[in-house]
Amino acid sequence: MIGIFGGTFDPVHYGHIKPALSIKAALHLRQLRFIPNRLPPHRAEPWLSADQRLQLLHMALSGYPDVVIDERELERQGPSYMVDTLASLKQEFSDEPLCLIIGMDAFLGIASWYRWRSLFDYCHLVVINRPGFDASSIERGFDAADYDFLKQRLCSDTDALMAQDSGQILLQSVPQLEISSTMIRDNLADEELIAQWMPDQVYRKLRGFINDDR
Repeated sequence: MIGIFGGTFDPVHYGHIKPALSIKAALHLRQLRFIPNRLPPHRAEPWLSADQRLQLLHMALSGYPDVVIDERELERQGPSYMVDTLASLKQEFSDEPLCLIIGMDAFLGIASWYRWRSLFDYCHLVVINRPGFDASSIERGFDAADYDFLKQRLCSDTDALMAQDSGQILLQSVPQLEISSTMIRDNLADEELIAQWMPDQVYRKLRGFINDDR
C-alpha cells in the first residue's frame, strides 16, 4: 500500500513529518508520498513560494527510505483538488491500494472538499486520530446523511483496511506534536523556539529565505 500525505507544507515541520512516518510504520506502507499543493482550495495563498516550500521539503525528508516527494500538484494548473491527484495516482499505481493520510481537523471538514465522496473510489482514508476521539465524537461534526456515508466505511483495524482495495476509513492513533505552520509564521522572531520545530537544515534555509526578503 502507498500512503499519500498532502498539504501546503508552509513551511514543513516535525508536526508533518513524525505523524506521517508513524503511519507509514504502523501500516507497513511500501511507500509514503508527500504531495505539496500549488494552490490550496480551502485556505489563503501560501506564505512561501512553491519553489521555497519544495526546497524545504526535500531537505526535511532526505535520507528517509521509501519516502517520495511527488510534485504533480505543483505542475498542475488551477486549484489542487485531491480527488484529481488520487485519480492520477490510481492510473499510475493501478495494482496497488492507496491510502490518504489526513489529520482529524481536515477529516471533520472533508464534506467541504471538491467531490469528496469520490475520494473513496480511489483510496482508503487514514485519519490521524486524537486521544478521546471515536465514532460518536465524529458524528457531531457532520450532518446525518454525510455521517451515515462515512460510518459505513469506518473499520476497526489495519487488517480490515487491507482486505479491500479502497473505500475504508481507519482512525489511527500516533504520537502527535502541537506544532503548526501558522505557529511558525506567528513566532518568526523567536528563533530558538522555531529551531526546535523542524530539522536544523530546514530551519537554516528558512532563515535564509526570510533574510533574503528583508
